[in-house]
Amino acid sequence: MDLEFSPAHQAFRTEVRQFLQQHLPPDVRQRTLRGEKLSKADHIRWQRILAERGWLGHCWKKEHGGTGWGPIERFIWDEEIHLAGAPRRNIPGLDLLGPLIIEYGTDAQKQRFLPAMLRSEHWWCQGFSEPQAGSDLAALKMRAVREGDDYVVNGTKLWTSYAHESNWIFCMVRTSVEEKKQAGISYLLIPMEQPGIVVSPIITVGGVHAVNQVTIDNVRVPVDNRLGPEGAGWAMTQFLLSYERIVGAGLGASTRYIEEARAFGRRTQRDGVALMATPRFRERLAALEAELMALKYTAYRVLADEVAGKAEASVVSVVKLRGAQLQQAITELMFEEGGQLSLPDVLSLSEGEPVVDADDAYHPQQALDRRKLTIYGGSAEIQKNIIARRILRI
Repeated sequence: MDLEFSPAHQAFRTEVRQFLQQHLPPDVRQRTLRGEKLSKADHIRWQRILAERGWLGHCWKKEHGGTGWGPIERFIWDEEIHLAGAPRRNIPGLDLLGPLIIEYGTDAQKQRFLPAMLRSEHWWCQGFSEPQAGSDLAALKMRAVREGDDYVVNGTKLWTSYAHESNWIFCMVRTSVEEKKQAGISYLLIPMEQPGIVVSPIITVGGVHAVNQVTIDNVRVPVDNRLGPEGAGWAMTQFLLSYERIVGAGLGASTRYIEEARAFGRRTQRDGVALMATPRFRERLAALEAELMALKYTAYRVLADEVAGKAEASVVSVVKLRGAQLQQAITELMFEEGGQLSLPDVLSLSEGEPVVDADDAYHPQQALDRRKLTIYGGSAEIQKNIIARRILRI
Protein backbone atom coordinates (compact mmCIF):
# COMPACT_ATOMS: atom_id res chain seq x y z
CA MET A 1 0.00 0.00 0.00
CA ASP A 2 1.24 3.47 -0.83
CA LEU A 3 1.12 6.24 1.76
CA GLU A 4 -2.03 7.49 0.06
CA PHE A 5 -5.47 6.19 0.96
CA SER A 6 -8.44 5.90 -1.38
CA PRO A 7 -10.58 9.04 -1.93
CA ALA A 8 -13.29 7.49 0.27
CA HIS A 9 -10.86 6.92 3.11
CA GLN A 10 -9.34 10.37 2.70
CA ALA A 11 -12.86 11.80 2.97
CA PHE A 12 -13.38 9.74 6.12
CA ARG A 13 -10.16 11.15 7.59
CA THR A 14 -11.38 14.68 6.85
CA GLU A 15 -14.71 13.89 8.50
CA VAL A 16 -12.99 12.55 11.62
CA ARG A 17 -10.62 15.52 11.77
CA GLN A 18 -13.47 18.03 11.48
CA PHE A 19 -15.50 16.22 14.12
CA LEU A 20 -12.59 16.30 16.55
CA GLN A 21 -11.98 19.99 15.90
CA GLN A 22 -15.63 20.84 16.53
CA HIS A 23 -16.58 18.50 19.37
CA LEU A 24 -13.50 17.61 21.44
CA PRO A 25 -13.74 19.81 24.58
CA PRO A 26 -10.78 22.27 24.54
CA ASP A 27 -9.93 21.67 28.21
CA VAL A 28 -9.79 17.89 27.64
CA ARG A 29 -7.63 18.37 24.58
CA GLN A 30 -5.20 20.67 26.39
CA ARG A 31 -4.77 18.38 29.38
CA THR A 32 -4.33 15.33 27.16
CA LEU A 33 -1.64 17.04 25.07
CA ARG A 34 0.21 18.06 28.24
CA GLY A 35 0.17 14.53 29.59
CA GLU A 36 -2.09 15.42 32.51
CA LYS A 37 -4.31 12.76 34.03
CA LEU A 38 -7.95 13.16 33.10
CA SER A 39 -10.69 12.47 35.59
CA LYS A 40 -13.22 9.72 34.99
CA ALA A 41 -15.82 12.47 34.55
CA ASP A 42 -13.73 13.92 31.70
CA HIS A 43 -13.62 10.54 29.99
CA ILE A 44 -17.34 9.99 30.41
CA ARG A 45 -18.05 13.46 29.01
CA TRP A 46 -16.04 12.63 25.89
CA GLN A 47 -17.54 9.15 25.57
CA ARG A 48 -21.06 10.56 25.62
CA ILE A 49 -20.15 12.94 22.81
CA LEU A 50 -18.89 9.98 20.79
CA ALA A 51 -21.94 7.88 21.68
CA GLU A 52 -24.26 10.61 20.43
CA ARG A 53 -22.42 10.52 17.08
CA GLY A 54 -22.50 6.70 17.04
CA TRP A 55 -18.71 6.51 17.17
CA LEU A 56 -18.13 5.02 20.61
CA GLY A 57 -18.04 1.30 19.73
CA HIS A 58 -15.70 1.56 16.78
CA CYS A 59 -14.68 -2.13 17.03
CA TRP A 60 -18.31 -3.28 17.18
CA LYS A 61 -20.77 -4.44 14.56
CA LYS A 62 -23.57 -2.03 13.72
CA GLU A 63 -26.31 -4.34 14.95
CA HIS A 64 -24.89 -4.02 18.45
CA GLY A 65 -24.63 -0.23 18.41
CA GLY A 66 -21.14 0.01 16.93
CA THR A 67 -19.73 1.77 13.90
CA GLY A 68 -19.14 -1.29 11.75
CA TRP A 69 -15.80 0.21 10.71
CA GLY A 70 -13.22 -1.93 8.96
CA PRO A 71 -9.45 -2.04 9.65
CA ILE A 72 -8.66 1.09 7.63
CA GLU A 73 -11.28 3.24 9.33
CA ARG A 74 -10.11 2.05 12.76
CA PHE A 75 -6.50 2.76 11.78
CA ILE A 76 -7.34 6.29 10.60
CA TRP A 77 -9.36 6.95 13.75
CA ASP A 78 -6.49 5.89 15.99
CA GLU A 79 -4.07 8.20 14.14
CA GLU A 80 -6.39 11.20 14.29
CA ILE A 81 -7.35 10.96 17.96
CA HIS A 82 -3.67 11.03 18.93
CA LEU A 83 -2.96 13.97 16.64
CA ALA A 84 -5.95 15.87 18.03
CA GLY A 85 -5.19 15.17 21.68
CA ALA A 86 -8.34 13.14 22.29
CA PRO A 87 -8.52 10.59 25.13
CA ARG A 88 -8.70 6.95 24.06
CA ARG A 89 -11.91 6.03 25.96
CA ASN A 90 -12.46 2.95 28.16
CA ILE A 91 -10.28 0.69 26.01
CA PRO A 92 -10.63 -2.53 28.10
CA GLY A 93 -14.41 -2.43 27.84
CA LEU A 94 -15.05 -0.96 24.42
CA ASP A 95 -12.15 -2.31 22.37
CA LEU A 96 -11.45 -5.64 24.08
CA LEU A 97 -14.39 -6.96 26.07
CA GLY A 98 -17.07 -5.56 23.74
CA PRO A 99 -15.94 -7.59 20.70
CA LEU A 100 -15.53 -10.66 22.94
CA ILE A 101 -19.11 -10.39 24.17
CA ILE A 102 -20.37 -9.86 20.62
CA GLU A 103 -18.50 -12.95 19.44
CA TYR A 104 -18.88 -15.31 22.42
CA GLY A 105 -21.57 -13.90 24.72
CA THR A 106 -25.07 -15.19 25.26
CA ASP A 107 -28.02 -13.06 24.18
CA ALA A 108 -28.64 -12.21 27.83
CA GLN A 109 -25.01 -11.07 28.26
CA LYS A 110 -25.19 -8.92 25.13
CA GLN A 111 -28.38 -7.25 26.35
CA ARG A 112 -26.99 -6.73 29.84
CA PHE A 113 -23.47 -5.50 29.17
CA LEU A 114 -23.21 -3.87 25.73
CA PRO A 115 -25.77 -1.04 26.20
CA ALA A 116 -24.32 -0.29 29.65
CA MET A 117 -20.88 0.22 28.04
CA LEU A 118 -22.31 2.59 25.44
CA ARG A 119 -24.02 4.57 28.21
CA SER A 120 -20.71 4.68 30.16
CA GLU A 121 -22.44 3.06 33.13
CA HIS A 122 -20.08 0.08 33.21
CA TRP A 123 -16.41 1.03 33.41
CA TRP A 124 -14.20 -2.00 32.82
CA CYS A 125 -10.67 -3.00 33.68
CA GLN A 126 -8.78 -6.00 32.36
CA GLY A 127 -7.62 -8.72 34.77
CA PHE A 128 -4.87 -10.54 32.88
CA SER A 129 -1.35 -10.14 34.32
CA GLU A 130 -0.41 -11.64 37.68
CA PRO A 131 2.69 -11.48 39.92
CA GLN A 132 4.16 -14.58 38.22
CA ALA A 133 2.30 -14.28 34.92
CA GLY A 134 3.04 -11.05 33.11
CA SER A 135 4.25 -11.58 29.57
CA ASP A 136 3.81 -15.34 30.13
CA LEU A 137 0.05 -15.00 30.45
CA ALA A 138 -0.60 -18.75 30.25
CA ALA A 139 1.14 -19.12 33.64
CA LEU A 140 -1.73 -17.38 35.46
CA LYS A 141 -2.84 -18.96 38.75
CA MET A 142 -6.02 -17.13 39.83
CA ARG A 143 -8.41 -20.01 40.61
CA ALA A 144 -12.14 -20.18 40.07
CA VAL A 145 -13.64 -23.28 41.68
CA ARG A 146 -17.19 -24.29 40.74
CA GLU A 147 -19.62 -24.53 43.65
CA GLY A 148 -23.18 -25.04 42.43
CA ASP A 149 -24.28 -22.03 40.41
CA ASP A 150 -21.22 -19.98 41.39
CA TYR A 151 -17.48 -19.89 40.99
CA VAL A 152 -15.41 -19.06 44.08
CA VAL A 153 -12.50 -16.92 42.92
CA ASN A 154 -9.15 -16.40 44.66
CA GLY A 155 -5.94 -14.78 43.46
CA THR A 156 -4.16 -11.57 42.53
CA LYS A 157 -4.03 -9.51 39.36
CA LEU A 158 -1.19 -7.04 38.81
CA TRP A 159 -0.63 -3.92 36.65
CA THR A 160 -4.39 -3.62 36.25
CA SER A 161 -4.93 -0.30 34.51
CA TYR A 162 -7.54 2.01 36.06
CA ALA A 163 -8.95 -0.67 38.37
CA HIS A 164 -9.38 2.10 40.96
CA GLU A 165 -11.92 3.80 38.66
CA SER A 166 -13.69 0.67 37.41
CA ASN A 167 -16.88 -0.98 38.61
CA TRP A 168 -16.34 -4.19 36.60
CA ILE A 169 -13.33 -6.38 35.78
CA PHE A 170 -13.11 -9.16 33.19
CA CYS A 171 -10.66 -11.76 34.39
CA MET A 172 -8.85 -14.70 32.91
CA VAL A 173 -9.02 -17.37 35.60
CA ARG A 174 -7.95 -20.99 35.91
CA THR A 175 -11.02 -23.20 36.15
CA SER A 176 -9.01 -26.44 35.89
CA VAL A 177 -5.38 -27.55 36.05
CA GLU A 178 -4.26 -29.14 32.79
CA GLU A 179 -0.98 -30.56 31.53
CA LYS A 180 -0.87 -27.84 28.88
CA LYS A 181 -0.92 -24.53 30.72
CA GLN A 182 -2.91 -22.78 27.97
CA ALA A 183 -5.82 -25.13 28.73
CA GLY A 184 -8.20 -24.79 31.64
CA ILE A 185 -8.47 -20.98 31.40
CA SER A 186 -11.86 -19.23 31.36
CA TYR A 187 -13.27 -15.69 31.33
CA LEU A 188 -15.32 -14.32 34.22
CA LEU A 189 -17.11 -10.95 34.40
CA ILE A 190 -16.87 -9.72 37.99
CA PRO A 191 -18.39 -6.64 39.66
CA MET A 192 -15.68 -4.74 41.53
CA GLU A 193 -17.82 -3.11 44.20
CA GLN A 194 -18.21 -6.04 46.61
CA PRO A 195 -16.48 -7.44 49.70
CA GLY A 196 -13.40 -9.50 49.01
CA ILE A 197 -11.97 -7.27 46.26
CA VAL A 198 -9.15 -4.93 47.28
CA VAL A 199 -7.50 -2.47 44.87
CA SER A 200 -4.00 -1.27 45.85
CA PRO A 201 -2.42 1.59 43.88
CA ILE A 202 0.93 1.35 42.07
CA ILE A 203 2.60 4.69 41.26
CA THR A 204 4.74 4.48 38.13
CA VAL A 205 8.18 6.04 37.63
CA GLY A 206 6.43 8.91 35.82
CA GLY A 207 4.50 9.73 38.99
CA VAL A 208 1.18 8.52 37.55
CA HIS A 209 -1.45 6.41 39.29
CA ALA A 210 -2.79 4.35 36.42
CA VAL A 211 -2.01 0.75 37.41
CA ASN A 212 -2.97 -1.28 40.44
CA GLN A 213 -2.82 -4.61 42.22
CA VAL A 214 -6.22 -6.28 42.55
CA THR A 215 -6.67 -8.96 45.21
CA ILE A 216 -9.73 -11.21 44.99
CA ASP A 217 -10.44 -13.25 48.13
CA ASN A 218 -13.25 -15.85 48.17
CA VAL A 219 -15.48 -13.85 45.86
CA ARG A 220 -18.50 -15.69 44.48
CA VAL A 221 -19.28 -15.09 40.81
CA PRO A 222 -22.41 -16.53 39.15
CA VAL A 223 -21.80 -19.08 36.41
CA ASP A 224 -23.98 -16.83 34.23
CA ASN A 225 -21.08 -14.36 34.35
CA ARG A 226 -18.74 -16.76 32.58
CA LEU A 227 -18.09 -15.54 29.05
CA GLY A 228 -17.83 -18.36 26.51
CA PRO A 229 -17.33 -22.05 27.23
CA GLU A 230 -15.39 -23.15 30.28
CA GLY A 231 -11.73 -23.71 29.38
CA ALA A 232 -11.92 -21.72 26.12
CA GLY A 233 -10.19 -18.61 27.47
CA TRP A 234 -6.92 -19.02 25.60
CA ALA A 235 -8.58 -19.30 22.17
CA MET A 236 -10.80 -16.34 23.02
CA THR A 237 -7.73 -14.29 23.91
CA GLN A 238 -6.19 -14.98 20.50
CA PHE A 239 -9.38 -13.58 18.96
CA LEU A 240 -9.17 -10.55 21.26
CA LEU A 241 -5.56 -9.80 20.32
CA SER A 242 -6.54 -9.63 16.65
CA TYR A 243 -8.20 -6.32 17.49
CA GLU A 244 -4.92 -4.79 18.71
CA ARG A 245 -2.82 -5.50 15.60
CA ILE A 246 -1.15 -2.38 14.18
CA VAL A 247 -2.77 0.07 16.59
CA GLY A 248 0.34 -0.70 18.65
CA ALA A 249 2.42 1.17 16.09
CA GLY A 250 1.26 4.43 17.69
CA LEU A 251 1.72 6.43 14.47
CA GLY A 252 -0.53 9.24 15.61
CA ALA A 253 1.28 9.58 18.93
CA SER A 254 4.74 9.51 17.30
CA THR A 255 3.69 12.06 14.68
CA ARG A 256 2.42 14.37 17.41
CA TYR A 257 5.59 13.93 19.45
CA ILE A 258 7.73 14.77 16.39
CA GLU A 259 5.74 17.99 15.94
CA GLU A 260 6.19 18.78 19.63
CA ALA A 261 9.93 18.11 19.41
CA ARG A 262 10.26 20.44 16.43
CA ALA A 263 8.40 23.22 18.28
CA PHE A 264 10.44 22.48 21.41
CA GLY A 265 13.68 22.88 19.43
CA ARG A 266 12.59 26.25 18.05
CA ARG A 267 11.59 27.81 21.38
CA THR A 268 14.26 26.29 23.66
CA GLN A 269 17.65 27.99 23.80
CA ARG A 270 21.02 26.93 25.12
CA ASP A 271 23.65 29.65 25.52
CA GLY A 272 21.43 32.00 23.54
CA VAL A 273 21.10 29.63 20.59
CA ALA A 274 17.89 27.76 19.72
CA LEU A 275 18.28 23.99 19.92
CA MET A 276 16.99 23.72 16.34
CA ALA A 277 20.02 25.69 15.19
CA THR A 278 22.46 23.18 16.69
CA PRO A 279 23.71 20.25 14.55
CA ARG A 280 23.24 17.73 17.37
CA PHE A 281 19.55 18.43 17.87
CA ARG A 282 18.80 18.66 14.13
CA GLU A 283 20.56 15.37 13.41
CA ARG A 284 18.75 13.52 16.20
CA LEU A 285 15.39 14.92 15.12
CA ALA A 286 16.01 14.10 11.44
CA ALA A 287 16.94 10.52 12.33
CA LEU A 288 13.71 10.13 14.30
CA GLU A 289 11.67 11.56 11.42
CA ALA A 290 13.25 8.99 9.10
CA GLU A 291 12.39 6.24 11.59
CA LEU A 292 8.80 7.46 11.66
CA MET A 293 8.54 7.35 7.87
CA ALA A 294 9.94 3.80 7.83
CA LEU A 295 7.45 2.76 10.51
CA LYS A 296 4.59 4.25 8.47
CA TYR A 297 5.55 2.27 5.38
CA THR A 298 5.77 -0.93 7.42
CA ALA A 299 2.48 -0.32 9.22
CA TYR A 300 0.70 0.48 5.97
CA ARG A 301 1.97 -2.75 4.41
CA VAL A 302 0.65 -4.69 7.41
CA LEU A 303 -2.66 -2.82 7.11
CA ALA A 304 -2.91 -3.77 3.43
CA ASP A 305 -2.28 -7.41 4.35
CA GLU A 306 -4.93 -7.21 7.07
CA VAL A 307 -7.50 -5.85 4.63
CA ALA A 308 -6.58 -8.69 2.26
CA GLY A 309 -6.99 -11.21 5.08
CA LYS A 310 -3.37 -12.35 5.13
CA ALA A 311 -1.78 -10.38 7.97
CA GLU A 312 0.61 -12.38 10.15
CA ALA A 313 0.70 -11.77 13.90
CA SER A 314 4.49 -12.10 13.92
CA VAL A 315 4.86 -9.06 11.64
CA VAL A 316 2.64 -7.09 13.99
CA SER A 317 5.29 -7.70 16.67
CA VAL A 318 7.79 -5.74 14.56
CA VAL A 319 5.41 -2.79 14.28
CA LYS A 320 4.51 -2.85 17.97
CA LEU A 321 8.16 -3.01 19.07
CA ARG A 322 9.44 -0.28 16.75
CA GLY A 323 6.46 1.95 17.47
CA ALA A 324 7.08 1.75 21.22
CA GLN A 325 10.81 2.36 20.84
CA LEU A 326 10.19 5.35 18.60
CA GLN A 327 7.84 7.03 21.08
CA GLN A 328 10.43 6.49 23.79
CA ALA A 329 13.21 7.95 21.65
CA ILE A 330 11.26 11.10 20.73
CA THR A 331 10.22 11.89 24.30
CA GLU A 332 13.76 11.14 25.49
CA LEU A 333 15.10 13.65 22.96
CA MET A 334 13.19 16.48 24.63
CA PHE A 335 14.01 15.09 28.07
CA GLU A 336 17.76 14.87 27.41
CA GLU A 337 18.15 18.12 25.49
CA GLY A 338 16.05 20.19 27.84
CA GLY A 339 18.66 21.21 30.39
CA GLN A 340 16.78 22.54 33.41
CA LEU A 341 13.57 21.29 31.79
CA SER A 342 14.72 17.77 32.57
CA LEU A 343 14.14 18.30 36.30
CA PRO A 344 10.85 16.53 37.00
CA ASP A 345 10.01 18.85 39.92
CA VAL A 346 11.29 22.05 38.36
CA LEU A 347 7.99 23.88 38.73
CA SER A 348 7.89 23.28 42.47
CA LEU A 349 11.42 24.69 42.92
CA SER A 350 10.49 28.26 42.06
CA GLU A 351 8.92 30.53 44.64
CA GLY A 352 7.77 33.17 42.16
CA GLU A 353 7.08 32.83 38.46
CA PRO A 354 7.49 29.28 37.10
CA VAL A 355 10.97 28.80 35.65
CA VAL A 356 9.59 26.49 32.95
CA ASP A 357 6.82 27.25 30.50
CA ALA A 358 3.76 25.03 30.99
CA ASP A 359 4.20 23.76 27.43
CA ASP A 360 7.50 22.17 28.48
CA ALA A 361 6.85 21.17 32.08
CA TYR A 362 5.39 17.78 31.21
CA HIS A 363 8.29 16.49 29.06
CA PRO A 364 10.11 14.70 31.93
CA GLN A 365 6.90 12.97 33.00
CA GLN A 366 6.15 11.91 29.41
CA ALA A 367 9.64 10.49 28.88
CA LEU A 368 9.44 8.50 32.11
CA ASP A 369 5.88 7.36 31.50
CA ARG A 370 6.70 6.10 27.97
CA ARG A 371 8.99 3.46 29.49
CA LYS A 372 5.88 1.33 29.97
CA LEU A 373 5.39 0.94 26.21
CA THR A 374 8.03 -1.78 25.96
CA ILE A 375 6.55 -3.64 28.94
CA TYR A 376 2.77 -3.85 28.59
CA GLY A 377 0.95 -5.72 25.84
CA GLY A 378 3.88 -8.12 25.50
CA SER A 379 7.29 -6.86 26.58
CA ALA A 380 10.07 -5.96 24.14
CA GLU A 381 11.82 -9.21 25.01
CA ILE A 382 8.72 -11.24 24.17
CA GLN A 383 8.27 -9.37 20.87
CA LYS A 384 11.91 -10.06 19.97
CA ASN A 385 11.45 -13.75 20.73
CA ILE A 386 8.41 -13.86 18.43
CA ILE A 387 10.35 -12.10 15.68
CA ALA A 388 13.31 -14.45 16.10
CA ARG A 389 11.23 -17.64 16.03
CA ARG A 390 8.59 -16.83 13.46
CA ILE A 391 10.27 -14.40 11.07
CA LEU A 392 14.01 -15.04 11.35
CA ARG A 393 13.47 -18.76 12.07
CA ILE A 394 16.16 -18.74 14.73
